[in-house]
Amino acid sequence: MSHSVTDQIYIEYQFTITPLQPWNDVLIAQLGEVGFESFVETESGVTGYVLKSLDHDSILEDVDLMSSELVDIAFAKAEIEPTNWNAEWERNFSPITVDNRCEVRAPFHKATGVEFDIVIEPKMSFGTGHHQTTHMMIQHLLNEDLTGLKVLDMGSGTGVLGILAQMRGALDVDAIDIDTWCYENAIENVERNKADKVNVILGGAEQLEGKMYDFIIANINRNILLQDIPVYGKCLKSGGTILFSGFYTDDLELIKEACNKVGIQYDSHKVKDNWVGLKMIKN
Repeated sequence: MSHSVTDQIYIEYQFTITPLQPWNDVLIAQLGEVGFESFVETESGVTGYVLKSLDHDSILEDVDLMSSELVDIAFAKAEIEPTNWNAEWERNFSPITVDNRCEVRAPFHKATGVEFDIVIEPKMSFGTGHHQTTHMMIQHLLNEDLTGLKVLDMGSGTGVLGILAQMRGALDVDAIDIDTWCYENAIENVERNKADKVNVILGGAEQLEGKMYDFIIANINRNILLQDIPVYGKCLKSGGTILFSGFYTDDLELIKEACNKVGIQYDSHKVKDNWVGLKMIKN
């Protein structure tokens, strides 16, 4: 049984960064590795959100940048009532248009008549800090013919990539996320976009036991990807494609190396603001 979104209390950390560039992106990447899941970039730094259940007094000790002599970072933290989220995300959410072919917008944005129009309700599961990764994954999917394929959208968040996979012809899509808020939000978005071939599943890599896919989308973060690549290797069919994002260019070789060990080879990649969108093929 899933929990109501109101069960989830978030802690807001407001970071002031001096100098701001290029350290705001570095801080977002490092915060993502210790459990922060959404970010809003501000004029003076970054606001990050972490589940109260994951927050602890020493959470920032593993964030190297906090102790760097190259940058000065101050922060203030506060508990956020879940009821504020809708207004919060409406204020921070702007439509994403990719290659004039696909738009991801909220119900309160007007349709622009693009080929692939995806409407999502912007809630906690859509972190504005990850627009770059979503953008690149959409670009990749626009170049892929998924007709008749069984697709996995791992770390599905709002479900937007799984919805687009169905629009690109996928026969069946499993959209899996470990976060209850994402799970509930994705179910709403799948219904809103009439994506009847997308199955939204709550959980992690343990949900993949015994399953096989023609095409995998994994937009998560470096640590989870490295941990789960052996599982993806088992459930991706020979000749199948896997798209990765959620990590920086510095981590590209690490991800490729982990893939090579399980028979997944490099095909191509895109870079946007130092984030990577990687395409790999299974032998």
